[in-house]
Amino acid sequence: MNQELDFMFIKYARVWIPDDEEVWRSAELTKDYRQGDGVLQLQLEDGKDLEFKLDPKTNNLPHLRNPDILVGENDLTALSYLHEPAVLHNLKVRFIDSKLIYTYCGIVLVAINPYETLPIYGADIINAYSGQNMGDMDPHIFAVAEEAYKQMARDERNQSIIVSGESGAGKTVSAKYAMRYFATVSGSASEANVEEKVLASNPIMESIGNAKTTRNDNSSRFGKYIEIGFDKKYHIIGANMRTYLLEKSRVVFQADEERNYHIFYQLCASAHLPEFKALKLGKANDFHYTKQGRNPVIDGVDDAKEMSTTRNAFILLGINESYQMGLFQILASILHLGNVDVKDRDSDSSIIPPNNGHLSVFCELMGVTYQDMSHWLCHKKLKTATETYIKPIPKLQAINARDALAKHIYAKLFNWIVDHVNKALHSTVKQHSFIGVLDIYGFETFEINSFEQFCINYANEKLQQQFNMHVFKLEQEEYMKEQIPWTLIDFYDNQPCINLIEAKMGILDLLDEECKMPKGSDDSWAQKLYNTHLKTCALFEKPRMSNKAFIIQHFADKVEYQCDGFLEKNKDTVNEEQINVLKASKFDLLVELFHDEEKATSPTGAAPGPGGRTRLSVKPDKGKSSQASKEHKKTVGLQFRNSLQLLMETLNATTPHYVRCIKPNDYKHAFTFDPKRAVQQLRACGVLETIRISAAGFPSRWTYQEFFSRYRVLMKQKDVLTDKKMTCKNVLEKLVQDPDKYQFGKTKIFFRAGQVAYLEKLRADKLRAACIRIQKTIRCWLARKKYLRMKHAATTIQRFVRGYQARCLAKFLRRTRAAIIIQKYQRMYIQKTCYKRKQAAALAMQCILRAYMARQLYKALLREHKAVIIQKMVRGWLARQWFKRSLKAIVYLQCCIRRMRAKRELKKLKIEARSVEHFKKLNIGMENKIMQLQRRIDDQNKENRSMSERLNTLETSHAVESERMRAEVTRLRGAEEDAKNNANKVTSLLEELERLRKDLQNTQKEKKAIEDWAQTYQDEMEKMISELKEQNQLLKTEKNNLNQLIQEQSQQWTDKMQRALKEETQQLENDLNEERSRYQNLLTEHLRLEEKYDDLKEEITLAVNVPKPGHRRTDSTHSSNESECTYNSEFAESEEGSRVGEDVSKSILDMSLFLKLQKRVSELEQEKQSLQNELDRREEQFQRARARDDEEHKKARGAELEYESLKRQELESENKKLKHDLNQMRQSLRGGAEAGSGAPGSPAYTVLLDQLNASNEELEVRKEEVLILRSQLVSQKEAMQHKTTMTEPLPYIEDVQKLTDAKEISQAYMGLKDTNRSPFPDYHKLNEDGELWLVYEGLKETNRLLESQLQAQRRSHDNEVEVLRGELHSLKEENNRQQQLLAQNLQLPPEARIEASLQHEITRLTNENLELHSDDPKEYKAYRISMLRRMVDLMEQLEKQDKTVRKLKKQLKVFAKKINDLEGGQMDVSPGQTADEPVHPVNIPRREKDFQGMLEYKKEDELKLVKNIILELKPRGVAVNLIPGLPAYILFMCLRHADYINDDQKVRSLLTSVINSIKKILKKRGDDFETVSFWLANTCRFLHCLKQYSGDEQFMKHNSPKQNEHCLSNFDLAEYRQVLSDLAIQIYQQLIKCMENILQPMIVSGMLEHETIQGVSGVKPTGLRKRTSSIADEGTYTLDSIIRQLNTFHSIMCHHGTDPELIKQVVKQQFYIIGAVTLNNLLLRKDMCSWSKGMQIRYNVSQLEEWLRDKNLMTCGAKETLEPLIQAAQLLQVKKKTDEDAEAICSMCNALSTAQIVKVLNLYTPVNAFEERVSVLFIRTIQTRLRDRKESPQLLMDTKLIYPVTFPFNPSSLALETIQIPSSLNLAFLTRV
Repeated sequence: MNQELDFMFIKYARVWIPDDEEVWRSAELTKDYRQGDGVLQLQLEDGKDLEFKLDPKTNNLPHLRNPDILVGENDLTALSYLHEPAVLHNLKVRFIDSKLIYTYCGIVLVAINPYETLPIYGADIINAYSGQNMGDMDPHIFAVAEEAYKQMARDERNQSIIVSGESGAGKTVSAKYAMRYFATVSGSASEANVEEKVLASNPIMESIGNAKTTRNDNSSRFGKYIEIGFDKKYHIIGANMRTYLLEKSRVVFQADEERNYHIFYQLCASAHLPEFKALKLGKANDFHYTKQGRNPVIDGVDDAKEMSTTRNAFILLGINESYQMGLFQILASILHLGNVDVKDRDSDSSIIPPNNGHLSVFCELMGVTYQDMSHWLCHKKLKTATETYIKPIPKLQAINARDALAKHIYAKLFNWIVDHVNKALHSTVKQHSFIGVLDIYGFETFEINSFEQFCINYANEKLQQQFNMHVFKLEQEEYMKEQIPWTLIDFYDNQPCINLIEAKMGILDLLDEECKMPKGSDDSWAQKLYNTHLKTCALFEKPRMSNKAFIIQHFADKVEYQCDGFLEKNKDTVNEEQINVLKASKFDLLVELFHDEEKATSPTGAAPGPGGRTRLSVKPDKGKSSQASKEHKKTVGLQFRNSLQLLMETLNATTPHYVRCIKPNDYKHAFTFDPKRAVQQLRACGVLETIRISAAGFPSRWTYQEFFSRYRVLMKQKDVLTDKKMTCKNVLEKLVQDPDKYQFGKTKIFFRAGQVAYLEKLRADKLRAACIRIQKTIRCWLARKKYLRMKHAATTIQRFVRGYQARCLAKFLRRTRAAIIIQKYQRMYIQKTCYKRKQAAALAMQCILRAYMARQLYKALLREHKAVIIQKMVRGWLARQWFKRSLKAIVYLQCCIRRMRAKRELKKLKIEARSVEHFKKLNIGMENKIMQLQRRIDDQNKENRSMSERLNTLETSHAVESERMRAEVTRLRGAEEDAKNNANKVTSLLEELERLRKDLQNTQKEKKAIEDWAQTYQDEMEKMISELKEQNQLLKTEKNNLNQLIQEQSQQWTDKMQRALKEETQQLENDLNEERSRYQNLLTEHLRLEEKYDDLKEEITLAVNVPKPGHRRTDSTHSSNESECTYNSEFAESEEGSRVGEDVSKSILDMSLFLKLQKRVSELEQEKQSLQNELDRREEQFQRARARDDEEHKKARGAELEYESLKRQELESENKKLKHDLNQMRQSLRGGAEAGSGAPGSPAYTVLLDQLNASNEELEVRKEEVLILRSQLVSQKEAMQHKTTMTEPLPYIEDVQKLTDAKEISQAYMGLKDTNRSPFPDYHKLNEDGELWLVYEGLKETNRLLESQLQAQRRSHDNEVEVLRGELHSLKEENNRQQQLLAQNLQLPPEARIEASLQHEITRLTNENLELHSDDPKEYKAYRISMLRRMVDLMEQLEKQDKTVRKLKKQLKVFAKKINDLEGGQMDVSPGQTADEPVHPVNIPRREKDFQGMLEYKKEDELKLVKNIILELKPRGVAVNLIPGLPAYILFMCLRHADYINDDQKVRSLLTSVINSIKKILKKRGDDFETVSFWLANTCRFLHCLKQYSGDEQFMKHNSPKQNEHCLSNFDLAEYRQVLSDLAIQIYQQLIKCMENILQPMIVSGMLEHETIQGVSGVKPTGLRKRTSSIADEGTYTLDSIIRQLNTFHSIMCHHGTDPELIKQVVKQQFYIIGAVTLNNLLLRKDMCSWSKGMQIRYNVSQLEEWLRDKNLMTCGAKETLEPLIQAAQLLQVKKKTDEDAEAICSMCNALSTAQIVKVLNLYTPVNAFEERVSVLFIRTIQTRLRDRKESPQLLMDTKLIYPVTFPFNPSSLALETIQIPSSLNLAFLTRV
């Protein structure tokens, strides 16, 4: 292995090594491998080093890993290295990273079950794959189905799709989607909807044949082959189903976590329904046959709902309710039979207890007797040659017999349902071909394998052999086609294994033989197998530890089978008597099940043995009735072998297509890949065998062009030749030395495995070397550039630095010299200053020191003197203190001594007192005292005498004094009285004083309190003022913010209203477009049905056998624009009477339909108008709300304006009076107009001039009054503005006004009062808030305002002067014009004079309106309303007169026609001549006399006209040589003549013929774009002519006066305009379909596959599925092809005169188709999602945009339709790594849905080795960011979408009377009128 690629095992090469867990693991070589090395040095992906030992015997190297650009390929055969690890890794990358479940492996589609619902099976995906080549799109089950369908139609050969895989791998779902695809794309040939019946068979077969297993919740327990039949046109006509291998044993046994068939659980879930009450069912856990798995519920599945689906499917397939109830009755009886309890009677017999409830219900439901059934459930009948025995059976055999009966009944019921499904799907139409879908088991191997696995693996062996032969055959055909020498490829042939099973004396033969033996057993059969095959066949083995098993080597794996139960399962016997009991039933359906039942005993008549795990049933083939008995006696193995043989014959007669389903894990986890399980299934399903067969030859195949494009890099210029084939040969001979590694075919080069990887390595090395050289050169260039820049910068820097240094040096020298001089003087100054400072300091110091010393001396002397004084005083004080202390001490001592002595004396006295001596002494003492007292009395007497003398002296003096004192006392008494009085006063004064003191104190307290309060208040006021200022500032800020907020809110509200208005308008437009689209779709559907009706009628009428057509694909939604819809009139004339009646009836129906549709459209228009009015009303309310303040301000001016309004009313009344006078003059002059009295110089003319002059004078007076009023208004307005400006409030006044509270105002007043108490005002405080400055600024502003007003007055005065001059000039012109008009009017006829006067009046009023509007808009509005009313009245009068004139004209024409009829044609009178006859004096306008622009034709020439102008007209000649729209003009001119002569029948006939003829030519040549475009342009022009000349004012705005004269006068053709509009819609849709059919083949090739910029993207290696080449070969389409086709479309439409707006709509639709088809293919093609392809797409889109610019179509909306494609291309090119990149992608891709973005990221594929893949984490980040988007989950764009078309009115400036009819049209029978 890989020995031929030894040179590839170099350092950094990547290889695959075996691994126990991951099966294969990637590693990288860290050292080159050399021949003979036994060990490879590897490094794993996790960084771990590893030594890989090679097998010394084989020395095989490990598998090489493919380059990264080949990983994730759609086709496994595209891989360079084809081996198991490469296949496994490629599938894993696609499944896990890219979320792609389908992959090709050659002719096989590998489908991995995602266990998740994916949005890849919708109708849009089906339409995308329909008609595509299998290799052109990404792998899909739809691609396989499309390939089968296409080959069936192309090769006329039946096809088969073989779907295989394990249980749970998704086989049933894949088969279901394949059938859905056929049902969708082919449609049904009949009205029975066969495709719906085919799909409806799926729920029925799933309910009765599918069950829950441990591996799958909906596992098919049978194989089926459905043949879908097609007729010659390849429509589905029917289907037929064959079933295989029904697992009957599941009816009676289920393993853990498994269920019985779904139908049983659906019945139990619906048991509560009334119709199921008789079945006596309950829950699933109540029955033995449904509760063994112990898991009766499947998550997410509602069995009751599924039952409803099943019943609906039965009804759709024709199985009525009675049959359904019969089926459910049999199924319920099977459940009750399973609950029948069998008891042991003894060891050899058993019994069922009497009155068993479940058996009773069973017998009741089945219509059999209880006794018979209970008897034969426990007994059996044995027959011998002579007699018959009835033998009881033991309990185990009885239970087995019961289960065998249940299985047999279910098998019969299953076959009956299949038969009836086939009957419902059968068709009476002959089947031309069919596609078969085979859904069958894959290879199975379990721990215990029995008879079922043996049969399944036997069938897979046969299918694998057929598959190998088919692959081998395709390989051989490919080699022979390319003329390459064919050498036999050694591939695994499993014929020996098949012979082992089915050949003579094979396993099945020996099994049947053993079943025929009377005493045959599994053991004896096993011994026969050992004896027969053990030594003769290498594929047969015997287990070592068992004698009851055998091993077979299958193609996929070895399988060990257990022999137990093989014989019993092969016999599959049922008790015959039990069957007879059932046949005798009264239940008709049960009898029908067993009507062909023969004896079911075994060939030997032996009793049935114990049952095994499972049993199989094979549906017998439909043969003759005579073979029924013989067929029934066949064993299961023989029946299965025969049916398998028939299946293989069917498959061999068809072209097979293979789908291999893979189960990624056993846990049903979404997008989880288990490599071990995947490898097992890949080996078992034959995928690896396909790879091995491909790898054995030349698996890689390239066309010469693709090889040249890819590997042009490896060629030199001299190697490139004109012949690409020779170039490739020469290059390959140089690159690959071994010629056996490749072969040159006829159109391809074939390579051995690994050679493409080698070439890719050479290419990558060459590109890498080129990149290195480019990098080297660029880096050298960049380095040299950088060096030169650095050198130049360095020299420049050096120059500047050196100059700077020189300047710095000179500056330094100058500064040094200057510094020295400065230092000299500075030092001198410093020294001088220092000396002076020192001298002054010394002097100061001396002075201070001497003074200090003197002061110190003085202080010393003073201190000595003071000290002496202090000492003196202190010493005296101390002496005194010492003396005082001494004296005090002495006194204290004396006292103490005296006290002591007194105490002693007292003591002595106390002692003496107690004795006589004491008394003696006491007396002695008393005597002494008396004597002393006597002496003292004497002394006192002496003193008394002296005192008496003195007293006498005193008395005398006292007497004198007393006299004096009496007088004084008297005086004093008076004074006393006064004093008393004064005392009272003093008291009151004291009290008053006290009170005053108290008042003073209180006053002081109050003063203090007031002062405190004043201080507090002042503080508070200051604080309040500061707060008020702050609040004021805040309020100002808030006011500004609020104003700004109000402005912003106003702006936001305005924007919001505008947005809402825009959104609602957009919504209304969308609704209108939807309604238009719905209406147009109704037209399309009606047209399709009518076309189908016409086709069927033609087929019936012609009754001609059409030759067998070739294959023509038709989608189920067939285009309806090829049909024909006729609109006929009840007055139409035709050649055939029958056609007339038919067309009339159809036209009535069509007209009613179109009138209803027209009414609906008008209702929608009215509704739109009402909504628009509502929006206008709301907007007007909003505007009124905004203008409310302005209105309030304007109310103040109302009084001033009333005077002006009154004046204006007077002027208006005067104006009316003048008009009245003017009218009177006109009336007076009108009488004499005929006599010519209006000539100049006549009396009337003089009177008229006098009145006109008087009117002009009055007008001048009124004009002067108007000027005076205007000047007054201007002055009042300026005064008001001045007053408003002068009285503008100051900011602080606004602050005061904000103090709304009275308390705040009073406090503020008190604060101001306190502030103003100071006698002198503080002007600084007065101006502290800047009030004086504000006053000053106000004065300046006032001055400026006065100056501006003065200037404004000057300007207004100048303007007034100019206006007056202009008015004077205009009045002069008006006067002249009035005179001219009067002169002209007097010369006109009366009627023309009236019209001219009215026109003149309207013009004059319009001018007055303009003047009023310039004066006052409000007054102008009222005046305009009144004038409009007057104009409306005048117009109504004019219309009445016009109607009267028309009515008279019609009457005149009718009378003229009657006169012509009465005269019998004697006089040939034209309508114009009839009008001149004097029947009645009617004045006819001049325009009718000169009427032109009509074509007259005879009624019998109508068919000739239609034939020449429509049916036989060649569009090319008309478009090139004649004017555009000529047929439309001719037809309209003919119509005008029919209208002119008032021939309604002719009008209707002509219009009907035109419509039918246009439809006929479109049906005949509807595929010709030029024809469809031509008649679309002419139909629209005809429609525009009907509008332009209809007489409606809205269509006459752009007409010339002559064109207005050509309007239709008699008929209102509005209904026919609607019919023509519908016809134009149908033609437009036909044009789009035709254009789409032309563009569709070009789009993918031109936009995606072709390389407009050569060399940008290379071609990657392809697999077996051929891709469309991106190289422009002959016959392929390019972008230039698309642009040329667009130019063709555009030029054709322009030449045909198509309306520009209609051309824009067509171009928009073209670009939408291009963008949608390109994007859809991009989303379904992995090979197109690369960086280089994104650049290619953007270049192509830019070319399309350039085309739009060249054609001036950028505003048509076509560019916007390409926005999704542009964003997808940008998504391919942007970085896709970081979160910033994800954010940029989310904001950029707003036109793409989340599903589309994720799909593109998943499909992104590098083309070169330098690109990187998108990580899974990045994709998840994108999904997280986009999960909040609300959008449609649809992946693809709707390519069938057609935008609703509108036909804007486009009037023609061409005059009808100037049109000339060329002779080439053969219209000589037309006469110009």
